Amino acid sequence: MKNRDILVVGLQPYDSLIGSNCINIAEEFALNNRVLYVNYAFDRASIKREKDLPNVKKRIEMRVNKSENLIRVKNNLWTLYPDTLLESINWIPFTPLFRIANFINNKRFASEIKKAIKKLEFKDFILFNDSDMFRSFYLKEMLQPDCSIYYTRDNMMSVPYWRKHGLKLEAELMAKSDLVCANSTYLRDLASRDNKNSFYVGQGCDVSAFDKNKVSNIPSDIASIPKPIIGYIGALYTQRLDLEILKTIAHANENWSVVLIGPEDENFKKSELHQLKNVHFLGLKDGSVLPNYLAAFDVAINPQILNEVTIGNYPRKIDEYLAMGKPTVATGTKAMSIFSEHTYLAQNKSEYPALIEKALSENSKLKEEERITFAQSHTWENSVEAIYQAISTVKNK
Repeated sequence: MKNRDILVVGLQPYDSLIGSNCINIAEEFALNNRVLYVNYAFDRASIKREKDLPNVKKRIEMRVNKSENLIRVKNNLWTLYPDTLLESINWIPFTPLFRIANFINNKRFASEIKKAIKKLEFKDFILFNDSDMFRSFYLKEMLQPDCSIYYTRDNMMSVPYWRKHGLKLEAELMAKSDLVCANSTYLRDLASRDNKNSFYVGQGCDVSAFDKNKVSNIPSDIASIPKPIIGYIGALYTQRLDLEILKTIAHANENWSVVLIGPEDENFKKSELHQLKNVHFLGLKDGSVLPNYLAAFDVAINPQILNEVTIGNYPRKIDEYLAMGKPTVATGTKAMSIFSEHTYLAQNKSEYPALIEKALSENSKLKEEERITFAQSHTWENSVEAIYQAISTVKNK
């Protein structure tokens, strides 16, 4: 798709301190189209809560100084920092009352966007909404896009904040959108209940840093750990990871070194794992050195716990593991089904040790190259092309 105008709204600001699918997608859109990336409008509670964050400080200064809030960041990409301040309304207990207040917030938000649309002379634009189910609920009606897309990449209803009013509003927003795009088959199937025009568009992942040929040295704190190393990289939070799986792996073979890299929640800090001699906690590492640590793994694992938060999430770390050619053992969720030919999927904690043994014994140069090729196919270019195909399918019906 080329030479279209695309309006992107979502939950992450363009200057987010962490990565975001929405930013990657917008930048891919902008290679062949004009794109306006709208940062979310702050409400009174959030701006007070986040006022010390660097990117929020910048927003506050822009509002105080009445600075230009429509900024060109790339050739075809602009970002808008809305000047309006919305009311904090999620405390409202009854959804009918919430709808009234939310309509007012949407009207203020849409008014800011209309100014930017007029200034850029956007015509027949596409509205791409990355899960902003409240602030952007009425944008289809208020902005009149040529095509409206709702993008789902997380099961938002697993979070109490979103579930409170979102159980009704997200379903309604999906239903009235022209199409829904999802980054996992699980979320696509959930969306299909509300909108038959729901499409799985895959997930992009920049794995360029995860290249085994670029690793020049292994960090000393992992180089000294006995092999084979069974490793995990990521947040060590019990909301997402299963402590029992990790205990099972550690107890199954004392000659395996279980290496865990990432910040811990309180449950991890208090767990039995810290008393096991073959379990090594290496703490949080800078992202730039993670490939060096991953290079030392003999088997990579993703011991997810099965719950409504994890079951549908696309696990980007699996692409990173595979991009380094690493044999990978993971919990078999529906979202993991697309990785089934290149990973070992466990249905319960008891299956992990045998699958790790199999992963160690079967590894080969050929399998490593197959994993690398597969991971490198998960590009933002391919994911956005799938979005374009979904738009074409719906528009040509």
